[in-house]
Amino acid sequence: MTTTAIEAAVLRVIDEMRANLGQELTIDDMARTAMFSKFHFTRVFREVTGTSPGRFLSALRLQEAKRLLLETDFSVADISSQVGYSSVGTFSSRFKFCVGVSPSMFRELEGFARAIGQDGQDGQDAAGGTARATLRGRVQLLDERAPGRCFVGLFPAPVPQGQPVRCAVLDGPGPFELCDVPPGTWHILVHSVPYGYEHLPSGSGAEDVVSVGSYGPVTVREDTLLMPAEIVLRPLDAMDPPVLTALLDLRSSTLERIAG
Repeated sequence: MTTTAIEAAVLRVIDEMRANLGQELTIDDMARTAMFSKFHFTRVFREVTGTSPGRFLSALRLQEAKRLLLETDFSVADISSQVGYSSVGTFSSRFKFCVGVSPSMFRELEGFARAIGQDGQDGQDAAGGTARATLRGRVQLLDERAPGRCFVGLFPAPVPQGQPVRCAVLDGPGPFELCDVPPGTWHILVHSVPYGYEHLPSGSGAEDVVSVGSYGPVTVREDTLLMPAEIVLRPLDAMDPPVLTALLDLRSSTLERIAG
């Protein structure tokens, strides 16, 4: 089967997910939509999107919850039901874990975060015997894309959700440096919108506005020299997992508002 046919099958499933966010959708249902066997479908879906069908569906549900929190007056309980959660407590816990703030705080802050905490990871400093690494690279933008500030985050999976392990905000495409990176396997994920669109919360905006890029996985070990990461931003695609992490409001913030 050609790459085009495989991507078309995955897009059919993603369209089905979007149309049924409040309904139960099993792997068997998705595989039938894709017209693949269940096991072949799961492998192909992960190869195309970078994550499993279940995690992608969960991300779409939380992305829709973010939209409803900002654009409607529905209660948190109503929204949790609309996006397929039977328990508002489970929904709220999952939302806070993936977005970084609670649903009510997300609404209060109009879709942004006051600060971005960096997830502490196990590992000792140099004095304790485990060296931390510095990961450097450069973010590039295609000529036809409009430049803007760039959020660079280091995550344990190729999905921009939860607290990044390390992060930085660039004033525009260019070099970046992530210091004190702990041992492990990480993915660098970049999100950018053009200057003047800073009012858009993360994960919103059409593909002609939002640019994304990724690099990895990168495995960090003690005494390992890391190659520079070259990341080219491209338009957000329907097969990209949604950006769930609530980013800083850059309309009036300074670049030092990343919390350590």
